[in-house]
Amino acid sequence: MALRALPRKAWRHWRRADDLRIPLHSTDVEDANRRFLLLGVLPLWVVPGLADWWMHRRTKIERTSGTKESVIHALMMTEAGVPVVMGLLARVNPLVLTAMGGAAVAHGATAVYDVWLATGEREIRPIEQHIHSFLEVLPLTALAFTACLHADQVRSALRGGPNPGDWRLLPKERPLPAPYLAGLAGVIVTGVVLPYAEELRRCLRGRTVSAP
Repeated sequence: MALRALPRKAWRHWRRADDLRIPLHSTDVEDANRRFLLLGVLPLWVVPGLADWWMHRRTKIERTSGTKESVIHALMMTEAGVPVVMGLLARVNPLVLTAMGGAAVAHGATAVYDVWLATGEREIRPIEQHIHSFLEVLPLTALAFTACLHADQVRSALRGGPNPGDWRLLPKERPLPAPYLAGLAGVIVTGVVLPYAEELRRCLRGRTVSAP
């Protein structure tokens, strides 16, 4: 079943197709939505993530909730990151939309558990709670824009995905430009992966130091 959902042959030459251009000055509704999603929502998602990391650092997460909370942060990044990668590289179909929706629900539930765990362990300031509101709504925003850009696939998903390729992870017919993907990856690594890896490392070291 997994092999059917991920056809390897289709991915061997996925970069050979013409790139999907992102017009910067077009006023067409579809172009504007795609531009806002790719050049606005996704890169700016890093900003509240980095701000949240800084709040954890200020409240000494390594001495309070520690590794438990930091691991949950890694889980939430995974819940957000996997559907983002799918949306950037794969053809948006009922499979991808379902994965995005499920990940958004899981991310929201994990966020609630994260705050529940941290409450009482460390100080959660009002500004941090406000930052959380951005982190919780942005996955839904990205999903909403993706659904609007692929309304036909939303309809197909609601009908159970009757077409042969609806439940297969296929490469985009027109992939996003490689420079854009590389730039976005650099932003995510610099603004999300490295800071939260540093946080987890700090928490693990703090646990080792505090151990008898």
